Amino acid sequence: MGQLGLGRHFRRLASRLDGAFRADGVFAHDHLRFVDFVDDVEELLEEVAWQELGDKEAADGFEEYVLRRYSG
Repeated sequence: MGQLGLGRHFRRLASRLDGAFRADGVFAHDHLRFVDFVDDVEELLEEVAWQELGDKEAADGFEEYVLRRYSG
């Protein structure tokens, strides 16, 4: 993210990811609902899109796509 000039956003992303995954990379459902996690990530992507592109709509559809694809 630093190479893309998005390093300042990494701290916020890292704090949202903290505790969401176990050491083996498996999502920790007992710590955070997957739906809430995806919603948080979409909000962060909207903020980045707004700051970098001036268009938060660029991140639209992320949450719907991920939930359809991965939540079973």
